[in-house]
Amino acid sequence: MSLIDKAGTYTLGNRQVKRLGYGAMQLAGPGVFGPPKDPARAVQVLQDVIAAGIDHIDTSDFYGPHITNQLIKQALHPYPSDLCLVTKVSARRDDTGAWLPALSPAELTQAVEDNLRNLGLEQLEVVNLRSMLDVHGPAEGSLETPLTTLAELRERGLIKHIGLSNVTPTQVTDGQKIVPIVCVQNQFNLANRADDALIDRLAAEGIPYVPFFPLGGFTPLQSQTLTEVAATLDATPMQVALAWLLARSPNILLIPGTSSPDHLQQNIQAAALEIPAAQMALLDRIGD
Repeated sequence: MSLIDKAGTYTLGNRQVKRLGYGAMQLAGPGVFGPPKDPARAVQVLQDVIAAGIDHIDTSDFYGPHITNQLIKQALHPYPSDLCLVTKVSARRDDTGAWLPALSPAELTQAVEDNLRNLGLEQLEVVNLRSMLDVHGPAEGSLETPLTTLAELRERGLIKHIGLSNVTPTQVTDGQKIVPIVCVQNQFNLANRADDALIDRLAAEGIPYVPFFPLGGFTPLQSQTLTEVAATLDATPMQVALAWLLARSPNILLIPGTSSPDHLQQNIQAAALEIPAAQMALLDRIGD
């Protein structure tokens, strides 16, 4: 059994994936814009991901844009049969790297076609519709029109499964009336736990929850309690933060990202980290 296997598995779409995956966002340049400084290093990270047994990679064609998908294709195509590639649509980048909504039927169709071309696929396994009603977090509002567009692309065979990202519980409920939702990807970590109830609801429905920014994203998690717990477990604070998420609920799938081979290995070690109940109780209070 590899380290990754110790995290267990969960159903995503119609396959079982290991609960510790990989997020490709950081493979692009600064600000997730432009190419990386060292493309060969990025390719090495992706190859190390597969060598470690990871079978779930999260990406998007608006990372770069196009950069991370092109790197994934360069490094891994033809893909292992057990690899689940998950992408997301609904945003575009301007010449300065700003994130802009791209939710019209034409823009979503183009995004799906771009993902297919740059990943070298005939069908995207999972496409997450990311709500852009508020770039910085979930905001109520109808996603019926863009989700219906993706459902139509699914009927055409360009998409196998559909998920939602940056959404509210109401939008999940509404989305399920349009098309089966196979995953929800929102921000969630030790210090940002607004989705506690949603995670439990999805677990009861057998739907995976995929926290983005599991380590805090552009502002890494900082907590004296986290640092102290990590010291008692002979682990790094970030390893403890990942292990806490794995322990939080069996339907949580992790996609920590990195552009460093060494950091990748550190993240992988979190799969085998067990947090005793007393330390879990301390960590649980961080988000209160």
